Amino acid sequence: VIDLSQATVLPGLIDAHNHFMTARGKMTADQALLVATKRLRDGLVNGFTAMKEMTSHGNGYQDVTLRDMINLGVVSGPRVQVSGRGIVWGGPTPSPDEKPDPGLLNAIVVHSVEEARAAVRFEVEHGVDHIKLYPAGAYKFSPGGELQVEEKYPLEVMQALDDEAERLGVKTGSHAYGGAGLQNAITAGHAGDSIEHGQGLTQEMCNTMAQKGLFYSPTILEYTQPSIEDTDAKNTGGKYGIVPIFKKNVRMCIATKGIVTVFGSGSQGAAWREGSNALEFTALVKVGGMTPAGALQAGTINAATEMRWQNDVGSITK
Repeated sequence: VIDLSQATVLPGLIDAHNHFMTARGKMTADQALLVATKRLRDGLVNGFTAMKEMTSHGNGYQDVTLRDMINLGVVSGPRVQVSGRGIVWGGPTPSPDEKPDPGLLNAIVVHSVEEARAAVRFEVEHGVDHIKLYPAGAYKFSPGGELQVEEKYPLEVMQALDDEAERLGVKTGSHAYGGAGLQNAITAGHAGDSIEHGQGLTQEMCNTMAQKGLFYSPTILEYTQPSIEDTDAKNTGGKYGIVPIFKKNVRMCIATKGIVTVFGSGSQGAAWREGSNALEFTALVKVGGMTPAGALQAGTINAATEMRWQNDVGSITK
């Protein structure tokens, strides 16, 4: 008998934005796979019994292999959903130095609506659970301090990606800082898709997300690192920074009626090692303005609902 009368009992925690596949760098495929198995185990023993992985960081479909090995009991780790390679925009025509990826390791590059639809089909054929998209690129500040974010997919391509995913029964997660790219992701999104990060969110955008049933995963700790502030200070002579903008917009969007916020640590083996994921709960409260109970729900039932596992994980059931 385990006496829990003096304890608080929670369901297993869920990290809905994780990168347990570390960027390969000079590692071999075998080394990358072994590192990922350790990171998964570290997450599990620190209370995270489910994870949604947001691209394999140049490791192809090894994340699919790991998911299947966990399900078979060969590897110890959280239950995971994976997104494989992810899909990026390469411009309307291929660049002269663009080469095919014979090892199927890096992100799929698309140049048209037809290629976008084909890329989603290719990902699903290779066993992914959801599709990682990149509708917005790098950011900079205008001389007057306006946040400017590079738009990636044109709206019609973004719509094709989302529509094809919806047709095939998978959801998308859009890595988007702001600007037209973020707006395109919100415009094209279907209920159950997610907006990840969203530094440049506006109140109107958040209202639309709530109306459409899009989930919001801010990944606060990953995007308020001192290194980001240092880089912005260097690039703008100390005038402007994205972190204060992000903090203000996170609090605003979380407070928007109808928004469902999910817990995502953004852990990728660098600033936030696997096992320290739960620090994001504190950020959701102190930066995001959530109640402690609300933050815990973000990392349990809300994340389970986003992953469409709410009937199996994310709550304690008799």
